[in-house]
Amino acid sequence: MSDTIQFEDFTKVDLRIGTIIEVNDFPEARKPAYQLTIDFGGLGIKKTSAQITTLYKKEELLNRQIVAVVNFPRKQIAKFMSECLVLGAVSGKDVILLNPESNVPNGTVVS
Repeated sequence: MSDTIQFEDFTKVDLRIGTIIEVNDFPEARKPAYQLTIDFGGLGIKKTSAQITTLYKKEELLNRQIVAVVNFPRKQIAKFMSECLVLGAVSGKDVILLNPESNVPNGTVVS
């Protein structure tokens, strides 16, 4: 388990629901990954990369809702700029995406 944090620290993390609207291969990544374009409703469109190629085909990801952190600073990954962090449960080398049980509006806050 990681270090204990204060509740105020957790409230700084902006978790939102978004829908994947585009998926591309990311051959420049050090580890196999996709480039994702995600619609967060009123927050706009954000891009990120995700190492989720072992469990998900590109076609399966399109129109799928996910949970992401949207208030991290942008991060350069190869020649790609990541603007959010998609969340998943890590099981060995596999990442299982976190998603809402039912569809909700893009941009919905996760608390």
